[in-house]
Amino acid sequence: MRGLVRILDGNIFALSEENGDMVFSPANPSGFFALDTRFLSTWRLSLDGQQLHPLAVHDASYYKIRFFLVPGNPTHYVDAKASVIRDRWISDSAFIERLTLLNHTNEPVDYVLRIDVDSDFAPVYNVVWPHDSTLRGYRKVSDGGLRLGYRREKFHRVTDVSSSEPAELDERGMTFRIQIPAQQRWSTTLRVEARVLRPDGADVRERLGHPQGRVGAPLDDDLSQWLADAPRLRCDWEQVTTTYQQGLVDLAGLRFSPLALPNETMLAAGLPWSATIIGRDNILTCFQTLPFVPRMAATTLRLLALDQGTVLDDFREEEPGKMLNEFRYGELAAFEHRPQSPYYGAADVTPLFVVLLDEYERWTGDAALVGELEDAARAALHWIDEYGDLRGDGYLWYQPRNDESGAQNHCWKDSPEAICYQDGRVPGLPRATCELQGYAYDAKRRGARLAREFWGDPAYADRLERQAEELKQRFNRDFWIDGSRYFALALGPDGDQVDALASNMGHLLWSGIVDPSRAAAVADHLLGPRLFSGWGVRTLATGQISYNPLGYHVGTVWPFDNSLIAYGLRRYGFLKEAGAIAEAVFRASQQFTGRMPEAFAGYERELTRYPVPYPAANSPQASATGATFLLLRTVLGLEPYGEHLVVRPAVPSSFGRIELLNIPGRWGRRDAIGSPRAAAS
Repeated sequence: MRGLVRILDGNIFALSEENGDMVFSPANPSGFFALDTRFLSTWRLSLDGQQLHPLAVHDASYYKIRFFLVPGNPTHYVDAKASVIRDRWISDSAFIERLTLLNHTNEPVDYVLRIDVDSDFAPVYNVVWPHDSTLRGYRKVSDGGLRLGYRREKFHRVTDVSSSEPAELDERGMTFRIQIPAQQRWSTTLRVEARVLRPDGADVRERLGHPQGRVGAPLDDDLSQWLADAPRLRCDWEQVTTTYQQGLVDLAGLRFSPLALPNETMLAAGLPWSATIIGRDNILTCFQTLPFVPRMAATTLRLLALDQGTVLDDFREEEPGKMLNEFRYGELAAFEHRPQSPYYGAADVTPLFVVLLDEYERWTGDAALVGELEDAARAALHWIDEYGDLRGDGYLWYQPRNDESGAQNHCWKDSPEAICYQDGRVPGLPRATCELQGYAYDAKRRGARLAREFWGDPAYADRLERQAEELKQRFNRDFWIDGSRYFALALGPDGDQVDALASNMGHLLWSGIVDPSRAAAVADHLLGPRLFSGWGVRTLATGQISYNPLGYHVGTVWPFDNSLIAYGLRRYGFLKEAGAIAEAVFRASQQFTGRMPEAFAGYERELTRYPVPYPAANSPQASATGATFLLLRTVLGLEPYGEHLVVRPAVPSSFGRIELLNIPGRWGRRDAIGSPRAAAS
């Protein structure tokens, strides 16, 4: 992944080598992807039979890029007789490339320019985990261009390739035979359309009224407007400003219009493996970014409510009131090889839905949406007690209904080995991870506010508040490990404490479920040497048998995780500790040119001197990008109180002065200014 060049437009994206080629092999994830399918797996350019090599790559924007290429081996670079410019961009379902061939000699030259084209139409999951793969489907040549297609019963995907200039077409690509005068140039524009066809031949998106894509200046204007609408940041520490600007651009690039709500915009969870709706990631990113770009939260809430569970379905792990965690459009989902259209295998999305709905109203004052989604929120709160409380003890548990193809863990750390004891054992099922209880507590508290202030149901509000307080008391009794003075990662099926020391307990501070008398001990662990790497809090502490600095959920550092932890520390008054995490994560972002990766290795900072990338991390990734914004909210102390924005800065000295101007909310637009001196006073 690290060597691949990428462009994207929401859930449409292209990955290629540094010369722009996409080369098919089972282990190569390059290609052009749309709606969870790889529509191009081979896209290889040659000039007079020679491979092209990059002199420079200009990453102009998230959706467009330019390659400067010359033919031959590196030893031929001096005084090259010809060069090629590949201008590439994405517009909705189309992948567009303009090829420009330049003759640098003083006489006319005949050239043969060839583009090899093919597709395996692989589901994105087959690309994530390499396997024996073959090119498949049918190929047709017509006057209009080359069509690649794959059909399986009603599942029909098509790649249409055309050129603005005449070409010799065959089933494997197109050839241009060109004569270019001395010191002149020639160009053509290639267009690749990814089509999702119904049995009647119509594109699904057209039938659903999905808007057509924009190209060129309109999309540039859209990005300019997006950046202009966001608050302006000025910070003495230049890296903070760089990361903030990159975060805004990455959020812009992840925007897409879901098929169910074609005229609204939400975020794809991440490129490349999560370029779809992931309920958990969407909710958390919207929470993180509410003070900056609040409008996507409404779309996310509406979409999740639209797909809220209504029946019991073991395969999809659907239950009445439960919120979906994933929606895929590819072949594996279409033929139910994987339960992804939709899939409800997560226990945290449902309470987090209520958390976001309440936080959204606090920032925006949009009472109409709270009324519109009352039934969905009530159903979500009911799910916590009816289906989440598997053992009838008041805790939120999970146990997969789909033992064959569903996820084993239904929390954010969803890899099989993530929930473990100190000695490396994995508990049986069901499991009740600690942060789930915090989310349930927070959802009940926030649901009570909504019921009292907007739904006209004070009795329901009283009941929710009583349940929340009982949960808090019970949780602080059953999850607290007295000898070690931290909260257990989970309860096992027998009610025993799963005693690994993990970052999950930082989320408890965010939710407010921690008894104040125990918050200092939690903070000490989070900033202690076993969990804190110097670049952030690890997912699992050193000294645990399962710890691995390159383990996805058992030792890496996740920016989104750290942003919630920092916010929680701030909530309990640990301003210095919250600032230390914010500083560490922003320093790590320097090594990733300002783009927050999904995760990076948990090596000790003194050992590596720089953060080591996690090789398969999504980048950009929505909730990792969102970490930038929540960390800024944390150090500036931004909180909505009624019609007012309260600013209580606690700015680390490394940041210097911070100015965040034109913060949107129910108050209109406000400014927040903070400095280390203000924090000290």
